[in-house]
Amino acid sequence: MSAESATAIPRGQVDLLDFIDFSGVECLNQSTSHSLSNAIKQGYREDDGLNLESDADEQLLIHIPFNQVIKLHSIAIKGPEEDGPKTVKLFSNKEHMGFSNVNDYPPSDTVVLSPDTLKADIIFSSCYYDVDVLDKEASTEKYGKPVVLKYVKFQNVRSLTIFIEDNQLDSEITKVQKIALFGTTVDTTDMKSLKKIEDH
Repeated sequence: MSAESATAIPRGQVDLLDFIDFSGVECLNQSTSHSLSNAIKQGYREDDGLNLESDADEQLLIHIPFNQVIKLHSIAIKGPEEDGPKTVKLFSNKEHMGFSNVNDYPPSDTVVLSPDTLKADIIFSSCYYDVDVLDKEASTEKYGKPVVLKYVKFQNVRSLTIFIEDNQLDSEITKVQKIALFGTTVDTTDMKSLKKIEDH
């Protein structure tokens, strides 16, 4: 069953980019010329000309560790309508997963993405901006439409494994333009270091 799609990030949730431990990030079956960095790293994921692509078949298995314990609220995945991900299984705190054993574990949540969910959605960095008068200086970023997860399943997350099982048209190659994770850190005393995302 598809998770609920949100139109904007709820107040109080943040972009968890700064809390990813990139030294431990892994992606199985990625193309050597179109790696995961294109979809999750700052400066790469904002470039619509870059994307992550699968290699031997349509599946991708992504492992993302965090440098502190987080609560994961929602995920946004941006991709092309034809080759973008469709069935995405999320696993909290599962280490050493591979294609040979990924189906041995029940996912913490399963998201079924539609072509509409994969389209760019503008999230404003401040709730005070008016869409009709937004100027060039306003800070905006384009994500796929955020999908709210089963929050109770992602309360003490040290790592997240994302299994992209198939794509929209069952083509041989899956393409992902951007992956963004939203939530909060368990230790909320260091809130000043968070990259805040607000409703518009």
